[in-house]
Amino acid sequence: MNAPRDNLPETGTETYLFASSIGSHITWLTDSLSKLGSVVVLAPDAKSIDERIALLGPVAVFLDFSGDGAAAAIELHQRLKRDWPTLPVLATGVSAEPASMLAALRAGVDDFVDLSAPPDDAVNTLRKLLDRRSSTQGGMRGCTLALLGARSGIGVTTLATSLTLVLNDMLSQVPRPANRSVRHGVALLDLGLPARDGLLYLDTQSGFSFVDGVRNLRRLDQTLLHTALAHHTSGVAVLPLPTSLAQVREISHADSVALIKRLGDFFDFQVADLGGFSTIDFIAQTVQASQRSWVVCDQSIGAIVSTANMLKELRGRGIETDRLGLVVNKFDSHVGLSAKDIAERLELPLRHVLPSRSAQLLAAASRGEMLVRTARSDPYSQAVTGLARSLHQEYMSVTGQPPAKDPRWVALMSQVTGLWKSSHEG
Repeated sequence: MNAPRDNLPETGTETYLFASSIGSHITWLTDSLSKLGSVVVLAPDAKSIDERIALLGPVAVFLDFSGDGAAAAIELHQRLKRDWPTLPVLATGVSAEPASMLAALRAGVDDFVDLSAPPDDAVNTLRKLLDRRSSTQGGMRGCTLALLGARSGIGVTTLATSLTLVLNDMLSQVPRPANRSVRHGVALLDLGLPARDGLLYLDTQSGFSFVDGVRNLRRLDQTLLHTALAHHTSGVAVLPLPTSLAQVREISHADSVALIKRLGDFFDFQVADLGGFSTIDFIAQTVQASQRSWVVCDQSIGAIVSTANMLKELRGRGIETDRLGLVVNKFDSHVGLSAKDIAERLELPLRHVLPSRSAQLLAAASRGEMLVRTARSDPYSQAVTGLARSLHQEYMSVTGQPPAKDPRWVALMSQVTGLWKSSHEG
């Protein structure tokens, strides 16, 4: 599944939803966007729109404000902004009908497509809107980091749980701008093997699993996430594998990745622990859906060989592994294999190095504690903090100021307001 994105692709394979009952308008928009992708038509009331968005992952939604459709379009727009806040919404109408255009403006749609204009105008309007959103809002979806580990025992789960705690602490110290209220906090996707170790490390219980999340994808909202997801005392949300791993076979990889993408609408950061996860197709799709993917490996020959094999399989599935980063874990300078050597052998860019602190981590775990919280000056804690800081600085640099108004949109509002006033004053 492809979730809503902020950039148009090179090929015409994307999907757009159009809520309209007017045949000529449907034909016009379908023909106009034919080079970019396909238009899926919905009834104006669009009772099934949540399911359609979850299954189709549209780039944008168009709402027809023409004729008597304004009231239904306004109601649908309110639902979209509440439940799918990152999805671009455009209004359609005819410039000769200033009432419908004004209704669209007042509703707060992202842009307007004039159905009486040349078809190229629809493409240009869509492109400019998506480019504008991408550049001015810094990407509204939260950052998903996938942590890959070719085998168990490399330390992926320890890193994932530690990183979520540190990121959450960083977020709690930063004032939240008023327009950043949709997303909040950090989530740990506890998908590594052995199963549910992340829950164990965080001393947290959960009756709601990743499979439950997939099954409730259409119902997913802030209320469900707040009540169903397990939360560590720090506030970190945790979504683990089910107790019975047989349930995982009941859901598709596409739906699983759709859930990961959807969760990005609600959390500033989510860390997906895929340590020891053996299903290479799911790993590949998760990497494609993530903003960052790091491969965790230690200095052991077994780990290096297993990681090399995993990377070979990912390349065979079309993943450009040069976009991945390497995290060398449990690093011991006395071992005659440097982090740079490992990176060269695996043909990955070296991103981070975490020191070997097995005894300290084990001692903290035996007390039911996390080293990053009880010994912040420990070299491992310091290294994780540095890693978290780099992520935080990269993805939380949004100023919080409302995006600048597009000059075309301002001009259109002035034009329509003028048409409205003149039609009533006359």
